[in-house]
Amino acid sequence: MKQAAQFLVFSTMMAVAVACGSKQNNQPPQAAPPVSVNIDTVQQAPALYYDQYPATINALNQVDIHAQVSGYITGIYFKDGQHVTKGQRLYSIDQQKYAGDYNQAIANLNVSKANLVKAQKNADRYLELDKNDAIAKQTVDNALADLEAAKMSVEAAKASAAAVETNLRYSNIYAPFSGVIGISQVKLGSAVSPGTTVLNTISAENSLAVDFAVDEKAIPRFVKLQQEGGAVADSIFTIALPDGSIYDKPGKIVLLDRAVDPQTGTIRARLEFTNPEGVLKPGMTCNVRIKSFNKSAILIPTKAITEQMGEYFVYVVGDSNKALQTKIVPGMQIMEKTVVKDGLKAGEKIITDGVQKVRSGSVVKPAPDSAQAH
Repeated sequence: MKQAAQFLVFSTMMAVAVACGSKQNNQPPQAAPPVSVNIDTVQQAPALYYDQYPATINALNQVDIHAQVSGYITGIYFKDGQHVTKGQRLYSIDQQKYAGDYNQAIANLNVSKANLVKAQKNADRYLELDKNDAIAKQTVDNALADLEAAKMSVEAAKASAAAVETNLRYSNIYAPFSGVIGISQVKLGSAVSPGTTVLNTISAENSLAVDFAVDEKAIPRFVKLQQEGGAVADSIFTIALPDGSIYDKPGKIVLLDRAVDPQTGTIRARLEFTNPEGVLKPGMTCNVRIKSFNKSAILIPTKAITEQMGEYFVYVVGDSNKALQTKIVPGMQIMEKTVVKDGLKAGEKIITDGVQKVRSGSVVKPAPDSAQAH
C-alpha cells in the first residue's frame, strides 16, 4: 500500500510537470524588437552627370593587304608601323615570269595585227576584182572570212596581253589609301599565293570610330542627339581611356545601327573622334561618357543601396514602419549620392544606416528627425 501511494504521488507530480511544460510551449514567441535605423526622404534635385558605356575603338577605314599573284617577295618598301600614303609601293613579287609572259603576249598581239593587215589587203584586192567579175566568188568569200578571223585573233591577243599585264601590275602592291601600316606578316623571299596570304593591314587613324551598345529604351535620346549634330561646343561625348584619363577631344555621333539585336535588346551606336596625335589605336577599350543634365533627378545616398547578384535594392519604410526591399535601377554616382533611374519616387522614405540589420517586412525604429537631418 505504501509503495502504491508513493507511485500515485510520483505520477501526479509528473502530470503536473508535463501540463506546465505544455502550457509554456504554447505561448506565442515574443516579437523581435524594432531595429534602430536612420532614414532619408527621397527628393528631386538638378543633377549634372555622365552616363557611361563600355566601348571599343575601331578604324573607320581598315583593309587587309593580300597578294593577287603567286610568287616570292622580292621587295619590302616601308618600315613596320610607319605612315604610308595612297599609291605608295609596299611590296614587290618576283616579276620575271610575269614580265616574260607579258613580252610573249605583246609579240603574239603584233603577229595578229600583221595578219590582220595582210587579210585586209587581200580582202580589198579581191573585192575590187569582184566588181569586174574577174575573180571567183568563192575566193572573195574566203578572203572576207579570213579578214574576220584576223580581226578576232587581234581581239583575243589584246585580251591575253591585258590579262598578263594585270598579273605583271599586281606583282607590285601599293597602298590603297593613306594610313598606318602594321607589322609585315611576310619576309623577303616568302612565298605568297593570291587571296590566301595576308601580307599586312593598313588602317586610317586620323579619325577613329568608338562603338558601344545602347539599350533600346535609350534609342529616342540618341536619335535626337544625332539629329542635333552630336557634340558641338559643350563636349556631350567624351571617352575615358584605359588608364582612367579623359581624351581631350570631343566626339560626335555618326550612326545608329539599322536594327536592334533581339537577343540583347540593344542597338550599336558609333561615335567618331579625331586622332591627330595617334593616341587612339584600333582595338582599344574605353568608356563612352555622355553628359546628361536632369532638372529633377532622383538622388539618394549611395550607402542606402545594397547589391544582390547583380541587382540593386533599397529599403523603403512604409506603413507601421515596416521596411520593404525595393529594386531600383541606379545611374551615375555623384559625390556621395547616386542617381536612381527607376524604382523610387520623391517623398518616399528609405533606410540609409543600419541596412545590414534589416530584412524585408521587419519593423524599424527611425532615429528622431533622421529624415530631416539628411
